Amino acid sequence: MISIVMPAHNEAGYLESAVKTVVAGLRERGQRFEVIIAENGSSDATWAELNDLRAVFREVSAVRLPTADYGSALRRGFLAAAGDIIVNFDVDFVDLAFVDEALERFQDSGVALVVGSKRAPGALDRRGLGRRAVTTVYSLLLRYGFGLHVSDTHGIKAMRREAIAPLVAYCQFGQDVFDTELVLRAERAGLRVVETPVTVRELRPARTPIWTRIPRSLFRLGQLRLRLWREAEGPDRGG
Repeated sequence: MISIVMPAHNEAGYLESAVKTVVAGLRERGQRFEVIIAENGSSDATWAELNDLRAVFREVSAVRLPTADYGSALRRGFLAAAGDIIVNFDVDFVDLAFVDEALERFQDSGVALVVGSKRAPGALDRRGLGRRAVTTVYSLLLRYGFGLHVSDTHGIKAMRREAIAPLVAYCQFGQDVFDTELVLRAERAGLRVVETPVTVRELRPARTPIWTRIPRSLFRLGQLRLRLWREAEGPDRGG
């Protein structure tokens, strides 16, 4: 079974279309699946819209967090998933062709995680120049500051639940850094992480202004770097 996990914060007016696209597409493919919406801290009608969807579609369920936290919502949804394969979509980024590609990649039993990369050869990033520039700088920081091998960590991913669930439970950071920490820990654990190019475009305004996310993400990346260093040193040297 496939579990689709979608965080939702103030997505009224967008959530219904995204969920219907996922449900219709996977039903057409004959897949056995569930859709878990991780609502977190919405102040609009997202929860009411989600309840309407649950009443219509048997495959849709929900988890709810009291505060807005994208990373914590992903973590909660991943841990609630029952599928052999877990896929995360954003409400404004649903790509069923990525599911098809990921399932092909998982024919290789050694693959644990597939990243839909906006920077891989063949990818097409149609977002604004500012967001593309931030993604480039962030990716370079991860490559040269953390030794990450794949070119992207944010956005859509697919993973084998059995391999990734222990790492999900261990991840320490939420917000913008959760999925980065998860991919880093997967690589460091010796799991095979591969990437495939995706096409991404802006379907709605970003939920957090870019000038707010930059300092917050840099601060948390610094915290993550320090934690990983301490873990690498071990208990005898790390204090």
